[in-house]
Amino acid sequence: MAAVCTNGVDTGFTALGMGKVAILGVFQGITELLPISSTAHMRIVPAVLGWPDPGSAFSAAMQMAALFAVVSYFWRDITGLVGGSVKALGARRFDAPELKLGVGIVVGTLPIVVGGLLLKNVLNACGSPLRELWVIGLASIVMALLLALTEWTSRHRRGFETIGFKDALLVGIAQAGALIPGVSRSGSTLTMALFLGLKRDDAARFSFLLGLPAILGAGLKELVELHHAGLDAQGWAVLGVGLVTASLSAFVAIWSLMRIMERFSAWPFVYYRLAMGLILLAGVWTGLFQG
Repeated sequence: MAAVCTNGVDTGFTALGMGKVAILGVFQGITELLPISSTAHMRIVPAVLGWPDPGSAFSAAMQMAALFAVVSYFWRDITGLVGGSVKALGARRFDAPELKLGVGIVVGTLPIVVGGLLLKNVLNACGSPLRELWVIGLASIVMALLLALTEWTSRHRRGFETIGFKDALLVGIAQAGALIPGVSRSGSTLTMALFLGLKRDDAARFSFLLGLPAILGAGLKELVELHHAGLDAQGWAVLGVGLVTASLSAFVAIWSLMRIMERFSAWPFVYYRLAMGLILLAGVWTGLFQG
């Protein structure tokens, strides 16, 4: 379906109304923190239900909902990392683990920032080719295969305390792939962290912590762009409803992912992503799905 544009910004969510956006908020909150791509689901769910595409601006702004869940769940990790880094700088202990990890997270955020700037005219453009369903389906299959390969080959022996600057940079580079709908920020970072040999629960933990600056930056950037585009009061109200429902479901998602990674493996997500990708490609090929 045709995109809804507000001064060049894709704002399809304004045409959905509060009820439909509330439903999408639930899907957004769950899929943002699971390695199955929230952006993909914000394109797939409306397509299946026959609703207009809520637009890329909605997907990006809704990341703010995940931020609250991640900060709350990992509050002790975050305060320990920030506090330890500040103390290390004050004492000029530049080899302190907290400071090294903090700097690594900052540097690891740079690839997605650079990628976002280079693709800014495509990512949120009305009718962006990156939001085509076949692109999402193909990306989902590729990421499923990479995650499967990682589960087959990785040892999962390294603990969180072994994470260094190089690890943060590599996971950060992987995170930049999430600019393509269907890849998934949590999926790409989790896959790389597992490939580097981290234990599954520590890989998920690191994935979330590394993603905090990117989630915050992308969300704030999108809110500013929506403001500059002249989004009206009704549009802000609709977005607010989505943020509330997404925040609540995000808590469920982060708890579920940590339990799965602690007790099982990433295989359930491999199967889900593979099935989703194949169904999307088949649907586009047969004409069942449009776009």
